[in-house]
Amino acid sequence: MTFLVYAAAALAEIAGCFSFWAWLRLGKSPWWLVPGMGALAVFAYLLTLIPTDAAGRAYAAYGGVYIAASLLWLWGAEGARPDRWDMAGAGLCLAGAALILFGPRG
Repeated sequence: MTFLVYAAAALAEIAGCFSFWAWLRLGKSPWWLVPGMGALAVFAYLLTLIPTDAAGRAYAAYGGVYIAASLLWLWGAEGARPDRWDMAGAGLCLAGAALILFGPRG
């Protein structure tokens, strides 16, 4: 369940941030910001569903998921295929995220 929440949060954050990118860098209408702001609110809400006692730990672990999801966005939405270094870096980040979130606590 945790992975699904993180995946949904990543999609919401990337979509929200992309709305600003589209407006400022691609010349789209400022109306793109309306669903973008909604997506960013959904992103923030979803992170509150992560089962951990500390918000910082949930955010830190999310960082690895965000990196991997950003590379999927790069490939799927922007048509640029991640290279082996992108994939290796994302793998390291996901391993770190798992360690942060699921590591044994004393």
